[in-house]
Amino acid sequence: MLSALFLSALVAATLLPAQSEAVLVGLLLGGQYGPWLLLAVATGGNVLGSWINWLLGRSIERYRERRWFPVSPPRLQQAQDWYARYGRWTLLLSWLPVIGDPLTLVAGVMRERLWIFLAIVSLAKGGRYLLLAALTLQLA
Repeated sequence: MLSALFLSALVAATLLPAQSEAVLVGLLLGGQYGPWLLLAVATGGNVLGSWINWLLGRSIERYRERRWFPVSPPRLQQAQDWYARYGRWTLLLSWLPVIGDPLTLVAGVMRERLWIFLAIVSLAKGGRYLLLAALTLQLA
């Protein structure tokens, strides 16, 4: 079951549509594993998924002139301008649905240093899971 949590958290952090919160809540309520272990597994998978996005961002620009490229040049430039304006601290929003995953990709495009990226994203994603776990266990 820990592998299911890890994989759901990893996929949920990529640009693919998925959700890991339900898996975490189910395992918390099941009581088979300790909360700290579940938080570590979920956070680890989610940060790894964000790192995959960062890696894609680091290499994606070489394909920007291809017809199949998923983002128009003006839209990519807009994302880069936004990140340049507001900076790395926007990665604290990486846990949010819809905008969080693209933010991690743009951080790669913008060549954010990996250790800074991992620190901020770990804080954001770990904090989200910690809050979810606290609420779940409080209401259970």
